[in-house]
Amino acid sequence: MTEARVLRIYLDDVMFDMAKRGEFGFVARVTKAFEEVGFRVELRRNSLAERLKSGARQGYSLFHMDDPFHPKSLTIRKSYFFPFWRIEATAKRWEFNVARKPFDPGEIDSDVAMEWYGNWRKWLFKSGPSHAQKTGVVYVPLQGKLLEHRSFQSMSPIDMIREVQARAGDRHILLGLHPGEVYSDEEMATLDGLQSSDSRIAVEVGGMEDALRICDFVITENSSAALSGLFFGKPAVLFAECDFHHQMPRVSELGVDEAWRQLDVREPDYAEYLYWFVALNSIKADEEGIAESRILETCASYGWQV
Repeated sequence: MTEARVLRIYLDDVMFDMAKRGEFGFVARVTKAFEEVGFRVELRRNSLAERLKSGARQGYSLFHMDDPFHPKSLTIRKSYFFPFWRIEATAKRWEFNVARKPFDPGEIDSDVAMEWYGNWRKWLFKSGPSHAQKTGVVYVPLQGKLLEHRSFQSMSPIDMIREVQARAGDRHILLGLHPGEVYSDEEMATLDGLQSSDSRIAVEVGGMEDALRICDFVITENSSAALSGLFFGKPAVLFAECDFHHQMPRVSELGVDEAWRQLDVREPDYAEYLYWFVALNSIKADEEGIAESRILETCASYGWQV
């Protein structure tokens, strides 16, 4: 059965208004790509009710970071750095297409990767990476739900911190609270207790770039700070599943002791990996013509009749 040539894009209020003003570059590319092949594209304000209705509507649906729960829906998500984006059949990062692909640095042109890496780390972080050093700090960027052990995590964030305490030796431990999270009184009291009982621990809100510049390595559940750290030449250990796991020891796979040990024996292919993960496995929204083709090809790969 041929599907109606209608695409509805569901966006929160801020993104909806940006898209209406023509200021949301990736949505503009998606709109152009689909209109050029005869689709009507509608922008809709996102809500649970609207998404539920989308399953019964004719045509296709694109959500932003929400679960694409019916066969005619996909989700879009920034690939960590503008203007790179992904279109996926799941909202779970560890199930993204790139997460399931093998990474082989031998297949990457190192000269091209190094040039890309050098240009992008200057663009994203100015002079920070060129002044990076290791000063005896373990950086632990935190996200939300510090006391919960969620299904994609090897343990709760608080238990992860305790594992860091057991292995950090005389290194300082910098806990980075996410500036976009609201932490409960219980969470903050637990952090205060850890800090008051361990002089190595400091807690700060934000400050990622400075932390990446001075740390020895990154320990996290699956914070994107670990991916940014590769631009600073800093390795990382992951305590949770994610899409950028290929060059980072995972506790779920190796256990805590072995994952920690690999920090000393396994140097990531920083340039090759970031070039592969970001440039070769994302859609760059500012590449006119190329972006539209990749958008349609990606949607077609999920069975959309475009």
